[in-house]
Parts: sequence; structure tokens; C-alpha cells
Amino acid sequence: MDIILGLLAIASVIGLAMLMSNNRSNIPFKGIGIMLLLQGLITWFMFNTEIGRIIIEWIAAVFEKLIEFGRNGVEFVVGGIAMTDPDDPNVFFFDVLLIIIFFATILSVLTYLKVLPFIIKYVGGALSKITGLPKIESFNAVNSMFFGQSEALIAIKSQFHRITENRLYIVSASAMGSVSASIIGAYMTMIPPEYVLVAIPLNMFSALIVGSIIAPPDVDGEDDEVDVKNVSESKSIFEAMANGAMDGGKIALIVATMLIAFLAALELVNFIVGAAIPVEGASLEAGLGYLLLPLTFLMGISPGEMLEAGSLMGLKVVTNEFVAMGQFMDLMDEGVFSDKTIGIVSVFLTSFANFGSIGIVAGTVAGIDSEKGKTVSRFGMKLLVGATLASILSATIAGLFL
Repeated sequence: MDIILGLLAIASVIGLAMLMSNNRSNIPFKGIGIMLLLQGLITWFMFNTEIGRIIIEWIAAVFEKLIEFGRNGVEFVVGGIAMTDPDDPNVFFFDVLLIIIFFATILSVLTYLKVLPFIIKYVGGALSKITGLPKIESFNAVNSMFFGQSEALIAIKSQFHRITENRLYIVSASAMGSVSASIIGAYMTMIPPEYVLVAIPLNMFSALIVGSIIAPPDVDGEDDEVDVKNVSESKSIFEAMANGAMDGGKIALIVATMLIAFLAALELVNFIVGAAIPVEGASLEAGLGYLLLPLTFLMGISPGEMLEAGSLMGLKVVTNEFVAMGQFMDLMDEGVFSDKTIGIVSVFLTSFANFGSIGIVAGTVAGIDSEKGKTVSRFGMKLLVGATLASILSATIAGLFL
């Protein structure tokens, strides 16, 4: 039964994307079919084979060690305030967000050493050959697995003169539907690491699938070259470390600032909802939970958990993933969710698809090309819907193998 519901959910996502499509006759169904197959194979391999489980455990152990290294740096600076008990974080900014600084530093060094650009270029090229999708879109999708929304788009700024409106939608959807490698460590302190790791490749494919349906690419060969030269402005490895640390600090501060604003606004909205609807438990989260009940049912979440799961999913879209993950942690500690629901919700939450990301993507594109920035602002809501459908697709596929 769960498999049937999951397939219905996948069909629903594709159907909704087709309803939004601006050129149904040009949808690359072959490439979409190949990517769905690859998603299934990757998820099956990682969840249902001994080798896959060993690989996930090894990668998770590497990240846990890196998190430990990052905590040592944070503890030296704020030792008396943070790290009272690393297994029970008590100061979110210190125990979770400042870990981003170390991960951003590693990312910057790997970029300076040309390790990441090499991997991204050739994996993106292979993806383009396998699926038949354009090189720029494929490169950007792979790039979005490592870098944040702004960084991924800036990496292809030299190709912006080649990008049509449909192609702009696809690269923007990839940026919004992804996560940044610099922030993965923070996620892993909040939700099970194995689901974060699975979500990364699933989101890459899901964003390409949904984006290619909604805005099918139409590209001439000469308009599809990728240039990854001069990807780092650092002149030495030490400058790369310094630049990465500064970027990580900015990200941590931005996330903290957004959390303060969103959590305060959420309390305000819930106060208003509670005053307007004098019913016990009335809140924005509860309303979102009821709204998303059909979706959570199709995704394979058991009936007793659908309302809470839908609330978290809706909360993530209207605020951000950190707000939702914070509440998710509390519910997991209380034993509210089964292992399968934890996996589905975790994968859904691991992306940047939320209202705030519309402004981030539009602002980044506007900084590269003001006219294209206006275009992104115009289809901003369509972009959010597409990125959210991609998150649903990723979570549903993960649920099929749990």
C-alpha cells in the first residue's frame, strides 16, 4: 500500500508541475525518467544495501569528526558559555551555528585547490550526457550540492548571457531546492545525519526534474558551454582559509538574525490566531498541518503522525528549515514519530525552499544582471512552489525505501 501511495505522490508532483509548465510539448521526459530511476537506485543503494549503509556511516563519521573539530574552535572562544554538554546543545548560536564557520573554511580551501571545481565540472558533464539536459543546468545542479544559493548562482555568472528565462528558472530552482555544504554540519547536529546525506543527491535530481517540467530548456549547442576558471579569488591557501571563515561567520550571523525574526513573528502570529480562534491548540502550525494532510498521506506517513508532520513541513516553507528542525528535535525526543516519518520529514526539511529564499535568489541574480533579477522576482512564487514540489518528491522517494 505504501508503495502505491508513494507512486501516486510522485505522479501528483509531476502532474502539478505539468499544470504549471509553460511549454508541455518540450518537456524532456526521457531525461526526467532517467533521473527518477537514478533517484530510486541511489536511495535503494544507500538505505537497503550493506555497502550503502557502510558508506553512509563512514561519511557521517567523517562529518561528526569535522563537527568535533569545529566545536574545539568554538569552545576555545566561548568555552564557558557553550559546550556544557555537546550531546545536549544549550546555546544554539554557539553549539550549532558557529560550526558553519569551520565547514565554510574547508569548502573555501577545497575550492582554491581546484578539487571541488574539478569534481563539479566533470560530474555535471556526466549528468548532462546521461540525462540529455543542458550542461549549464547540470553543472549548476551539481554545484548547488556544495555551495549555497548565492554562491551557486555566482559560479555561473559568466554564462548568464546565455541563459534564457526558462533556463533561469531551472538554475534558480536548483539553488533554492539545494543546501550548502557549509551548513550541512549544523543540520547534522539537529536531525539524523543519514537523511541529510541522502537528501543532498535526491534534491539535486528533484530540482532538475521539477524545473525541467515547469520551464523546459531549449538550447543551442553553442550556448551551452561551462567555464569554471577563476572560481576562487584567493591568492593563497591561507587567504582561502580566511575568506572561508569570514563567509562562514556571515552565514551564521544571517541565519541567527533570520531565526530571531521568524521565531518572534511566529509567536506573534500564533498569539493572534489564538485570540481569533479560541480553541486549544490553535496555531499557524496546526493550520498548516491540516492543510497538508492529503500530501502527508500520499507521502507514506502514518495517520497518527500526519498532522504533526504536515505542521513541520508547512512551518519550514513559511519560515525556514532551522525553525522547523528545532521543533522537529523536540518532537523526536518525545517519541512522537516513527523511524519512517523521521526519515521522510528530515529529507523534506533539508533544503532552502522557503519564502525568504525568493528574496535571496532574486537579489543574487539582480546583482549579476538587473533585468534577470526582475524576471526572478516576477516568477518568485512559481519558483517557491517548484522548489517545494522538489522537496516533496525527494521525501517521497526516500519514504519508498524506509
